[in-house]
Amino acid sequence: MTAYLIVYRETPVTDPEAIAEYSRRNQENAPASQAQFSVVPRVVYGKAEGLEGPTPDGVVMLEFPTVEAARGWYESEAYQQAIPFRLKAAKWRVVLVEGLG
Repeated sequence: MTAYLIVYRETPVTDPEAIAEYSRRNQENAPASQAQFSVVPRVVYGKAEGLEGPTPDGVVMLEFPTVEAARGWYESEAYQQAIPFRLKAAKWRVVLVEGLG
């Protein structure tokens, strides 16, 4: 069953160097992640509008073929090493959601 990992940046970036390092690591690991986990970026900080509740400062949505693949990517050593840079840069919320098929 398709799964989506949705990342909400809830506050503006307060540490540009940390988010730059997070982005660099993700870009560096993207080809391997796409090959191993079949991750497909669907939304990467496109314009957002909060229809109910506050509008997030940024949104990323990644598609995976299964929940297991999404968890595998999130729990991978490469991504776990990048997370501290993201957390240092702003406040975030990350949600894993099962798709319809």
